[in-house]
Formats: sequence, C-alpha cells, structure tokens
Amino acid sequence: MKPEIRKAIQIVDARHWKKIPLEFGEGFLDLSVPPDSAILSMKDVPALADPRTSIEEALSRPVGVPPIEDIIRSKRRPASRTTVAIAVSDITRPVPYKGEKGILLPLLKRLEASGVRKQDITIVVGTGTHRPSTLAEKRRMFGESVVRNFRVIDHNCENLDSLTSIGKTQKQTDVHINTAFFSADVHIVTGLVESHLMAGASGGRKAVCPALVDRRTIEKFHGPDFLESPCADNLILAGNPCHEEALDVARSVGVDFAVNITLDKDMRLTGVFAGHLEKSHLKAYRFMKGYAAILLDREFDIVLTHSGYVGRNHYQTAKAACSALPAVKKNGTIIIAADNRDREPLGSSSYRDLIGRLKTLGVEGYLKMIKDPVWSFTHDQWGPEMWCRILRKVGETGLIYCSPEIPTAEFSRLPGMSGHDFIDQGEALSGREAAQAMVQNALLYAVSRYPKKGGLPSMAVVREGPYGVPRLRKVS
Repeated sequence: MKPEIRKAIQIVDARHWKKIPLEFGEGFLDLSVPPDSAILSMKDVPALADPRTSIEEALSRPVGVPPIEDIIRSKRRPASRTTVAIAVSDITRPVPYKGEKGILLPLLKRLEASGVRKQDITIVVGTGTHRPSTLAEKRRMFGESVVRNFRVIDHNCENLDSLTSIGKTQKQTDVHINTAFFSADVHIVTGLVESHLMAGASGGRKAVCPALVDRRTIEKFHGPDFLESPCADNLILAGNPCHEEALDVARSVGVDFAVNITLDKDMRLTGVFAGHLEKSHLKAYRFMKGYAAILLDREFDIVLTHSGYVGRNHYQTAKAACSALPAVKKNGTIIIAADNRDREPLGSSSYRDLIGRLKTLGVEGYLKMIKDPVWSFTHDQWGPEMWCRILRKVGETGLIYCSPEIPTAEFSRLPGMSGHDFIDQGEALSGREAAQAMVQNALLYAVSRYPKKGGLPSMAVVREGPYGVPRLRKVS
C-alpha cells in the first residue's frame, strides 16, 4: 500500500459506519459505509412462482404471431424436412436455458412434437466478437443432453465462408449473416432483456445483430458514429442508432419467433415474452424498464457498484461503470468491485492493446485516433470508448477499480486507480478477502479526500451493479 493512501485512510473515523453486503461473484463482500449512504435498488418484482408453467403459457399464447407449431405447419415443406435455427446467447448472459425450468427444452420439445427432426435443428451461439464457447460452457448453459443430441455451433464473425450477404441496411451497412442461421427454414431468436449501455436494451433484435453478423457490421454497430450519440445509452430506444441498426438487420433476416426473458435482482425469472420479434421485445423492454430504472433527485460524491454476472472481465465491466455513471457528480468517485473470473480477466489481446492506448493517449487522444479516417477499426475498440464516458465525468483519480484477478502489473495499462494500491502486497489473502480489503480501503480513501468542514461526502451504493440503472428525474 502506498504511504499516502495508508495515511489518508487512517484519519477517517469509521466507527459508526453501517454494514452492508455487496455482491461479488457467487457471494458477498461485508463492507462498512457512511451511515447516510443511499442504497440504490431496483424495484421489487415478484419472481415467477412456476417458471415451467409460465414458459409453456408464453409459448402457447405468443404475442403477435401464431404458436411455433403453427409456424412450422405454415412452411412449404413437410415438418420432417423443415430446418430450424435457434440463436442463443453465450456465457456472458445469464439466460436460463438449461433443464425443464429453462426456455430451451420446452422449445425443442415443441419443435420435435411438430415433426421437426433433431438433426434438422441447429443451435447457434451468438458470440458477436466474443470468443467461442468451450464445451464445458455449452454443457453448463444448455445441459448435457442438448449438447449431446443437437448440433450446437459458435458464430464466427471473422469467417466469411460461414456468412451470407443479405444486402445493405438503411444506414448503408453491407451486412453478412451467419449462414447456418440464415439458411434455415425457420428462424428463432432467444435472449435476456435487460438494460444495455449502447442499444438501450438487450435481447430481441440483438440476438441477430451484433450476435450473428460479420465483423464489418459489428464495426459499424460499435463505431464512434453510433456510440457518441447521446441516445446510445441505457434504457433509450427512440433515436438510438444502435437499436435502429440492429432492428433493420433482424428485419432483413426474417425472424419467425422470439423467446425473451427478464430477471430480477437475484437472477430469478420474472417474465417470459414469446412471439413476434418486435412486439414481444417491446413488451419485455417496457416491463423491465419499469423496475430496472432507479429515479434519483440528486447525484452523489461517491458511488460504489459491482460488476455483476456480466462483468466476467474488465472489458465487460464497463457496463457496470456506465450504468452507475448518472448517479455520480462531476469529478466525483466511482468504486467498482469486479469479480473478473474469466480465463482472460482483462479481455482479448485486442482489448488489452486498446485499453493501453486509452491509458497513454487520454480520452480525447483515443477518440481522435478511432475517428481518424486512416484508422482501421480494431476488434473491441468500443470497450475503451465506454471507459471514456467514465473518465470524462470523474477523471483518472475518480475511478477506483478493485479486482484481485487482474495482476498488479497489468494495471499499468488500465485507466483509473488500481485496487492493488489499497492493500499490502505481502498479505496472503484469498480472492474474496483481497477484494474486500481493496474496496473497504478504497471507500475510506475516497471519503478522506473530501473537506471535513462539510461533513461526510454523499455516497450511494448500486445494489444490483450493472442491472440497476440510476436516472436523474429531469432526464429520465
């Protein structure tokens, strides 16, 4: 621990602070926070009492289209010769696919009951630009029986031989789509509808774009022309260029049926929305927004959040930081507890290079670089661009990133302050113990930076991390 940090945290009187749990991985950190700290939480919404029945009801009474059995019968060829492709999410999304209470088996059973053969059903993991799923991850997501009995493949945005051109979007993007998905007679998409820092909400059309398209289309979707739009933000669909582009692509493909779900703060199923691509997604979005949005009357000096399930690495944890951003004051402090448990805790090699460039060039230098006409779009460049949003508001010293999985040496390429600076490197601490020490000391340090004459700084904790979305009432 740096001497100046040790000195700063020793002068803070935390004897009357209150205890709170903060989600970290599959457990919690036990932290002390100032007594007046606000706990920002999503609205309570009841979990489905009987997920299996709710799933069956949604499939039997879909929104805007007939049930999948009728769609199969409406095709020009017999069901025994009809091919079906199902787009599914990868391991970064906690979609309940597996088992009798998941959404995949009931759907597969209906397809088979309609006469579709197992060998004519392809499950396509929509990776976008993410790495391929491992066999163990596929088993964890979909179950051993599904992986053993059905064709399960990963999308590859770089392999043009596995893609088919479908023409241009209204924004003149030349789109190529996964051939295994596009060539099927019936197209089904699935996913989770939650807030999304670029597209407003996940799910629906995003299961096609960017999940199943070529690298160049993803470049446009993740490029500065889209991402610098003020409408490319959490819970915004109207005027959002990312939403509009994804919807345009999905319409071109022709999605026959969609199955989307919503989750509560504890990752329990709260809703199943099946049917028409757009109508079912809009219904899910409105339902989710009703409990995910956290309306605020003010901003706070210090905001504490966590990476949640989605924050498997630094690249994905940008989502938690951006979700918390509306709650923090200009030049305030954001502290993130990040369980970066992925085999690549920083992210891909491309991302590691790009985040290093942001660290070196600064916000304006990085944006100037990726906007330059001579710049060739680089894989994952959107990630550092999202961190630019954070740095614009709180600066380098206003971001404290606490992740024991990221080695100390790697932090030299990351923006903000390292959680490793807040613990003694000689201490033999487990991952959770290290994270707790990092975050607790970071809180003490953040409080120490505020003048004592004004009392304690205002502080808020985003209980659900990336899933809760604080919004100031005047702009909600």
